Amino acid sequence: MSRTFAVTGGRIFDGTAFVEDRALLVEGGRIVALPAVEQLPAGIDRLDASGMIVSPGFIDLQVNGGGGVLFNNEPSVAGLRTMCAAHARFGTTALMATLITDTPEVGAHAISAGIEAHRQGVPGFLGLHFEGPHLSVARKGTHNPALIRPMTDDDLARLIEAVGKFGEAITTIAPENVTPEQVARLVEAGYVVSLGHTDTKAAAVGAYVAAGASMATHLFNAMSQMVNREAGLVGAALASGRISCGLIADGFHVDPTVMQVALRAKQGPGRIFLVTDAMSPIGTDITSFELTGRQVFRKGGRLTLADGTLAGADVNMLACVRFVHERLGLPLGEAINMASLYAAEAVGCASKGLLAAGMDADFLLLRRDLTLAATYIGGACVHRPTETGTPAP
Repeated sequence: MSRTFAVTGGRIFDGTAFVEDRALLVEGGRIVALPAVEQLPAGIDRLDASGMIVSPGFIDLQVNGGGGVLFNNEPSVAGLRTMCAAHARFGTTALMATLITDTPEVGAHAISAGIEAHRQGVPGFLGLHFEGPHLSVARKGTHNPALIRPMTDDDLARLIEAVGKFGEAITTIAPENVTPEQVARLVEAGYVVSLGHTDTKAAAVGAYVAAGASMATHLFNAMSQMVNREAGLVGAALASGRISCGLIADGFHVDPTVMQVALRAKQGPGRIFLVTDAMSPIGTDITSFELTGRQVFRKGGRLTLADGTLAGADVNMLACVRFVHERLGLPLGEAINMASLYAAEAVGCASKGLLAAGMDADFLLLRRDLTLAATYIGGACVHRPTETGTPAP
């Protein structure tokens, strides 16, 4: 496909509505316009999407691994390339590589890899998400408690020194181990600060939101719950319009009925967006892997430690979209926005999440049964399944 081309014949979802009889005009990796088909320049190359849905590419703000690579175990540019390519097979055109709680040395390698991946323009690499180590042991989940610790002045300085060099930046923290003052400095420097892996009371959340925290990590999981006399982080996040919430829609991490209640209850403008929390098995047939010295087992769509603790997720973004559309009954456009636009808004990425003039040409061709026909990043096709080798979302 040439540098300038038009996608024609498809039903385009631009992020606000489905439009018919329009083309997606792409030049230099960006979207130029969505003109009527008859207004296209004569002789322009055309990509026929007849019978398909043309959708914004998916954006995943929490990806621990894929393609057999776990970022903690392989914090390198090669590892990031493998992860991005693996998730592109399931419609993800931009991802935040997520480093869960580990040693300072591994953290340094992750930052170096992110800086170089950003410099090289690795397709699909959006930035880094540091999930820990400044969390709560009481809500550690699969994080190694021996590596969880308070945020020191040196930790804060290292994070601030690196920001802006590796793309978008998120850090998940717990109020138990990070102060509001530290959060304010992180936000001022350019981080999106997410609250998670915490047993904090709802009353304490306000100070962190006032300091600039604007996200909640994998809603309902590894956080204080909403009960009759205490809202917890769950209730505070749903009630606050300033907090956006990631949600793992695999049917294991959150009950479908609970998801429906949360979607109805969420106060805006902060939205609930989809994340996978995916680990290394995505796109492979591996059945176990190592995470910070412990074995994780894959069985029946779940990843667990030996004691049964969920250890990330065995799900891809297209499967999450299908889950909220087919199982929860959300309109298809809303399901797509949860996987794209709302994530872009949560991290402040203004060039992605919509198919509109000036936006990055990150888009998908989806068949009407919501199987993937092609993935494009920056106007280049990075994945087109064969009829005999189509990955099962």
